[in-house]
Amino acid sequence: MDILEIREIIPHRYPILLVDRILELEEGKRIVGLKNVSINEPVFQGHFPQFPLFPGVYILEAMAQVGGILMIKSLKLEIGKYAIVFAGIDQARFKKPVFPGDSLILELEVISLKRTLSKMKGTAKVKDETVATAVLYAAARKLEEVKR
Repeated sequence: MDILEIREIIPHRYPILLVDRILELEEGKRIVGLKNVSINEPVFQGHFPQFPLFPGVYILEAMAQVGGILMIKSLKLEIGKYAIVFAGIDQARFKKPVFPGDSLILELEVISLKRTLSKMKGTAKVKDETVATAVLYAAARKLEEVKR
């Protein structure tokens, strides 16, 4: 799945769209996404100018976006009618830093999959080395429920 297909599925846009490609997708089971980390990303203006380091919260958000794509596809949610909202995170661990130029591979495996609350195990890797892990929770909400 390329960036054009991803943009049709999730509402995120620059500068917070953190998925460049979906490499693998097994509906109801697992997904693998790619985020190419570039020095041109706005976060590097302040994190940190002399030592550019991709923030851990961005790694988690990238995992969540990939997981959201898996939820939408697996639950057959009507695109544009639902928002996937972050509902929680457990066991987040950061093992190695991520730098500009790295290709971040984001793998998520379903633990439980429901509209009301899904749970997935996420792993982020660079060059086959694990850089972060977490258990993520998300829920599908009808857009009319989310809007104020």
